[in-house]
Amino acid sequence: MSVSREKGSSIFSGFRALGLYSSHLPHVVRFHKKHREFYVVTAVGQCFHTYNVKKLGIVSVSNALSEDISCLAADRMLVYAAYGKVISAFAKNREVVHTYKGHQADVHLLLPFGDHLISVDKESVVIIWDVESEDTYLQISFDKASFEVSAVMHPSTYLNKILFGSSQGSLQLWNVKSNKLLFTFPGWACAVTVLQQTPAVDVVGIGLASGQIIIHNIKFNETLMKFQQDWGPITALSFRTDGHPVMAAGSPVGHIGLWDLEEKKLMGQMRDAHTTAIAGLTFLHSEPLLISNGADNAIRVWIFDTPGGEGRLLRFRMGHSAPPTKVQHYDLSGQHILSAGQDGTLQSFSTVHERFNKSLGRGSLNKAKSKKKSVLYDTAKLPPITTFASESARQSDWDGIVACHQGFLVTTTWNYQKGSMGAHKLEPERFNKNRALNVHATAVDISSCGNFAVVALSSGHIDAYNIQSGFHRGQFGKDSAHSGPVRGVAVDGLNELVVSAGADRLLKIWKFKSKELLHTDSLPSSPASTLLHRDSGMLAIALDDFTISILDMETRRTVRRFCGQRGQVNDMTFSPDGRWLIVASMDCTIRTWDLPSGSLVNCFLVDSAAVSISFSPTGNFLASSHVDCLGIYLWSNNTLCSLVSLCPLPADYEPSVVMLPGTCPSKDDEEVDTDVESLEMAEYVSPAQLDEQLITLSLLPESRWKNLLNLDIIKKRNKPKEPPKVPKAAPFFIPTIPGLVPQFGQVETPSEEQSKVVNLGMLAQKSSFYLQLEGALETNLYEGAVQFLKELGPSAIDTELRSLAPDMGGDIRVMQSFLKMIGTMLHLKKDFDLAQAYLALFLKLHLQLIAEQPILMEEAERILEQLEETWISMQSLLNQSMCLLSYIKSALL
Repeated sequence: MSVSREKGSSIFSGFRALGLYSSHLPHVVRFHKKHREFYVVTAVGQCFHTYNVKKLGIVSVSNALSEDISCLAADRMLVYAAYGKVISAFAKNREVVHTYKGHQADVHLLLPFGDHLISVDKESVVIIWDVESEDTYLQISFDKASFEVSAVMHPSTYLNKILFGSSQGSLQLWNVKSNKLLFTFPGWACAVTVLQQTPAVDVVGIGLASGQIIIHNIKFNETLMKFQQDWGPITALSFRTDGHPVMAAGSPVGHIGLWDLEEKKLMGQMRDAHTTAIAGLTFLHSEPLLISNGADNAIRVWIFDTPGGEGRLLRFRMGHSAPPTKVQHYDLSGQHILSAGQDGTLQSFSTVHERFNKSLGRGSLNKAKSKKKSVLYDTAKLPPITTFASESARQSDWDGIVACHQGFLVTTTWNYQKGSMGAHKLEPERFNKNRALNVHATAVDISSCGNFAVVALSSGHIDAYNIQSGFHRGQFGKDSAHSGPVRGVAVDGLNELVVSAGADRLLKIWKFKSKELLHTDSLPSSPASTLLHRDSGMLAIALDDFTISILDMETRRTVRRFCGQRGQVNDMTFSPDGRWLIVASMDCTIRTWDLPSGSLVNCFLVDSAAVSISFSPTGNFLASSHVDCLGIYLWSNNTLCSLVSLCPLPADYEPSVVMLPGTCPSKDDEEVDTDVESLEMAEYVSPAQLDEQLITLSLLPESRWKNLLNLDIIKKRNKPKEPPKVPKAAPFFIPTIPGLVPQFGQVETPSEEQSKVVNLGMLAQKSSFYLQLEGALETNLYEGAVQFLKELGPSAIDTELRSLAPDMGGDIRVMQSFLKMIGTMLHLKKDFDLAQAYLALFLKLHLQLIAEQPILMEEAERILEQLEETWISMQSLLNQSMCLLSYIKSALL
């Protein structure tokens, strides 16, 4: 095994991450003078994303850092990101151009300041860096017990002045050029959380941990106004600059308060702008647009164009605010991925462009009632979705998604085209809507026609519903289908069979229409989940002993059993052709099993265990979601664009860790393996003959030999009706020699003493093929003659074979040599098709002469024996192959 094979995965390579937009860090807004456009920068894990505000389209993704970003800032040229004790400066939103090292604690505040950068760590040490030289310009150390720096800002028009806020409540104004403390503001006995410059010079907005907002004039140390928010500490402040004296304030509960600075009162509130704390707020300069982001993985742009002063949502980018639990490709295009998260929402992510993303919302028992109430206090909301099934066949007619909810009996339908919860809630009548019973839906599947849904319950019941009407269409089994919870259910592609697996270790196959039991099979262990590949009829069953069984639905027998997982199997997915089964388990591995060979062909580790995986119907991407990760990660299929070795992995194979897409460093690793062997399989070069006992055909096109017997008819049909006309002034061309391979001839220069007497010896000149046959009578080597014929066209071959006869200037011995050449070709079993064609043409031209010459008859009889022996051998091989194929197709393995 090559060294490179052990590095990662040979089949899958990280492509990109979907659904990651924001973290708990405040965003940064930049203005591009040349483009005349605003851009918003948000931190996502170890990298940051840049979006244009006009459409919220992603512009760039930075190269990843070694740790998660802890603070973000930007100026006109660079974006600064702090991670741990190090700060990196990015140019062009992507490349690291400067690195600043010197802090002894983690950095949590950054402030670009002209040609300098101010950074503050958690030990309240302030370092001022020279941006270009990366040198320390000044270092200020505060006593953390008396002044712990919690906020920093530069007051407008205050040259070389920086204002620091502390957790103790006091503020200090410093001149960083002279390193002097100019003034200390006593504060308001509460920690300062936010410092923000107002549109007025000398006036600063101060947010406190008590929820109080102070508008303070730092020139005269005078408080102009105070506001109080009851939602907890102030997390962000921003001021409108388009002529309206409005201030927006963020809160930890996701509400935004809008304050009128003229009338000094609350003018409006935007409740539930985010489901988590507001991380950042920014009013665009001279525009009625407010940008907000939060830890709920969302960026929202609000526009203030309605009377009353409250903003309405203009555009947004939103992912899951809690890790996804189930991902699945929606339709056959492979461009849409449905994802259900622990936040209770069902969302669709596009692999093409983010503008095609849509949120189907969250489940509710009463949608009208939920719209009136707050999201946080909605008593009718449904718990998170645990599993769902989708079918796009009738998506334009009625709902095409059916979902099971955590610990809930009712299954809900969803409509993808409308982007909302569907019209029906599927619930069996046998429980009389008794919510006290500990019964919940465990598995669901939709028929391929999109008309029926099959729902399995923890009580062992399996029910069928009509999706269009929501009516109950029967149950499987008289009392219940299984004696314990049903762990998996699936409908085949023709709506004929339903297969179910239960905790009672039984696998049952039912008739879909009559609901009667057809087959029961016992399992070696309790099943955890099932997955049916409808096209091939293969059913994968994940068992609690970490093994996987493959059942053939046609023969109803277990055809494969895969072992090796060292943890619970979380999810499985088949490749579109049904050859691979990809398995994600709690041991942090993603394994690829090859069903025809029954072997493990690929395995790699990830940092966080995959909880759900889905293979694209087009076969180009594998989508995965992971523990404690908000995104959906795409892995590209390398076998579509290159040759990949799929040799079985040894039993002692140790997989290596592969970083999740979007978190991998883009720069090449310095420790690149220089071994010639790579993940790609070396191109196979076929030998001239696989085996001496096998017949080998030539690689020549059929037009070179198939029509040799019908050449006279073809020439007669293609005979020109009129002689060709010579052009009046033909251009100069270098003369060429007739043949299939173009060759330039020698230009004949006219000689002054050229004789006009015809040389009869020139007419009787022997061809190269004729001379090679003559020489082969002594050497018995015919490779050159065969190769010469292979380069000729049909007409030239016909001419050469005609010239072998004595009446055309040939000889009987040369004709015998030609027959020996055919015999050699049959003996070597090479160019078998050419030997048959050349021999057929030779017999057609010279059959009467061969019958008259005993030497030629004797040679022809030898060839006849060789032909019969070769045909008997070939027919025997064909019969053996046909017999083996018939057995494989009909035998019950």
